[in-house]
Amino acid sequence: MSQQGKQGRVVWMNGELVPEKEAKISIYDSALMFGDTVFEMTRSFNKKQFKLREHLERLYASIKFTHIPLKMTIDEMAAACHEVQKINEPFFDEHDEHRLMINVTRGPLSLYSDIFDGQLEPMVVIADFPLKWTVAGMGELLDDGINAVIPSQRAIPASLLEPKVKNRSRIHYLMANIEVSQCKGKNNMALLLDPDGFITEGTGDNFFIVKDNVIITPEPRNILRGISRAYIFELAEQLGLACVERNIEPYDVLTADEAFMTATPFCMLPVTKLNGGVIGDGKVGPMFEKLITQWSSNVGVDIKAQLYQFSTEVAQRKEGVKGASPYQFSEETHA
Repeated sequence: MSQQGKQGRVVWMNGELVPEKEAKISIYDSALMFGDTVFEMTRSFNKKQFKLREHLERLYASIKFTHIPLKMTIDEMAAACHEVQKINEPFFDEHDEHRLMINVTRGPLSLYSDIFDGQLEPMVVIADFPLKWTVAGMGELLDDGINAVIPSQRAIPASLLEPKVKNRSRIHYLMANIEVSQCKGKNNMALLLDPDGFITEGTGDNFFIVKDNVIITPEPRNILRGISRAYIFELAEQLGLACVERNIEPYDVLTADEAFMTATPFCMLPVTKLNGGVIGDGKVGPMFEKLITQWSSNVGVDIKAQLYQFSTEVAQRKEGVKGASPYQFSEETHA
């Protein structure tokens, strides 16, 4: 067995394949100093990356906006993504999906250039990780739905920090998750308002309501314009459904027929409550079922069945392990 085989999964770091446990960036990197990183998370269906080009186009838009002087082309980035997935495939279960995490930092600050012999350059890190660990525990949300909770933490509007750039300066997401983790009950996930009181997004997901058979999502001014969010518009067109963008308030959510969230790892999850108040009849709605069924058909994967399966597998292997997830923050973590 090769040395790589003994060490398991590897991470692509500026062209080098590094064992996962040994993948590190400098303490002087701008990523640590300023949260100066743009990134994308992608996923596969049946081992095939979904919307990879769209993710990379958004990544390169973020790179351009933040003036990171990356010389690597988008085609080279795509090739690196495919390379790291191919190399890591032997370390994935047959039914696992690949979750790629692509981080691009500005590199070490110029103040520390002597340490690096003046060789300062951006850092590109592509990690490949089993998707099931990201969606752990979400299976039950397909049945019960999410209770969306509006925290005191507001979304940062574009006039202060551009949310359409997917970046690692996300402490406001974390603070929202910590606050919501202290709420009573289960299935609580944060839903942010902008300073004007309009619904924006969750802490890593986009939000939709349905009213009179029209799918409605917040206008894209103060949100991250999600790849999954955009795919809902594609699905709606396939199904002959109306899907529109407009400002919505908590009132609109509580008086909606149904609601749901979208994100790359889980695709779609139903939202059946807002701050404990029932949305519609409090059950998973027919529009949600119609959309996720079409999505499943398009990618050749029963998304709901896969989410149930992943949740069961992780629960069996993760008993007693507590901590934060990308979308929720357990009380035990900050006690």
